[in-house]
Amino acid sequence: MSMKPGVIKRESNQLIFGIRAVIEAIKSGKEIESVYVQRGLSGEIFQELRTLLKEYDLVYQQVPVEKLNRLTQKNHQGVVAFISPITYYKIEDIIPAVYEDGKTPLILILDSITDVRNFGAIARTAECSGVNAIIVPSKGSAQINPDAVKTSAGALFNIPICRQESLQKTVKFLQESGLEIVCCTEKTDQLIYSIDFSAPLAIILGSEEEGISTELIRTADHLAKIPMAGKIESLNVSVSAGVILYEVLRQRMS
Repeated sequence: MSMKPGVIKRESNQLIFGIRAVIEAIKSGKEIESVYVQRGLSGEIFQELRTLLKEYDLVYQQVPVEKLNRLTQKNHQGVVAFISPITYYKIEDIIPAVYEDGKTPLILILDSITDVRNFGAIARTAECSGVNAIIVPSKGSAQINPDAVKTSAGALFNIPICRQESLQKTVKFLQESGLEIVCCTEKTDQLIYSIDFSAPLAIILGSEEEGISTELIRTADHLAKIPMAGKIESLNVSVSAGVILYEVLRQRMS
């Protein structure tokens, strides 16, 4: 594969504050992890920032000034941002590169998984099991911060992470690219062991609280569940990721 993840390695998220500073960081090509804006903020320079955020497909959260003051006691002017410790990729570039390398794509899609440590643990398992890329939504996903990097044992520097505005559109693109979509969900009688995982695949996992969105379940080619024999009827999502990804690996190696 021509792309090499982990080109830029940083030990921690870099905090930047002030409207002009954030504008210049975006224009310079920095990977912005998150942006926090004081509720009710207005003015010409803020409108310039808003326009830039839209142009670069960056979402921001409106928060009370108290949250910004907790992030930094310096003159933040109502805007605080974090530069990501990793480099993000486009899934539209990843899939052709995997095919060109003669490999069978294996993509992991994480829907509404917000726990940082779960995300890091999933990334570690994904890297070990040969996942080509992890896709997360631009909104409602775990922040990739030093805790996530640490929990991943550095895997987040070695596996491409793709932030997509719409998981629904992304799934459609993957299907048009020849991938079958498998939702790991309890809303089926079919077990993961009954599915042929040798084809190009994208596996979708949802959070323990929210699960996978109804729209994605409807779009999927297969629904599959992990069998349960105990009284507790759900696994931690990072454990679920390990179970299904290593079933994929077992089938592909046999």
